[in-house]
Amino acid sequence: MFKPVDSKVDFPALEERILSWWEENDIPAKYRRRNEGAEKRSSFIDGPITANNPMGVHHAWGRTYKDLFLRFKAMQGYDQRFQNGFDGQGLWIEVEVEKELGFKSKRDIEAFGVDKFVNLCKERVDRFAKIISDQS
Repeated sequence: MFKPVDSKVDFPALEERILSWWEENDIPAKYRRRNEGAEKRSSFIDGPITANNPMGVHHAWGRTYKDLFLRFKAMQGYDQRFQNGFDGQGLWIEVEVEKELGFKSKRDIEAFGVDKFVNLCKERVDRFAKIISDQS
């Protein structure tokens, strides 16, 4: 009646296969088109995570619940706006760049050059936004 279940499942590989199937069959676009213009509307405003380090398990939990909620609403026929993003500014990004450079005070930033420091902060955000997107 049931197929045997492998006791040693490679969950990341399984997830990649499922995601590939979704992409190959254009599933997200199909349910967006199906629900477009529906009377029932739903929007989820997400407080974005800071693109400062790889995603932690606490971020993954939150994103998983949000994703499940959005998919459930899509199955119910709600027209939705799908929006996610990253917090790309703030103290924690600056602190991590300061650590990378070995800075001990704000005077170190001034001596280094504020413009160069800001550019390193932007590069860090871009780098970790990609990592987090790959993790999601």
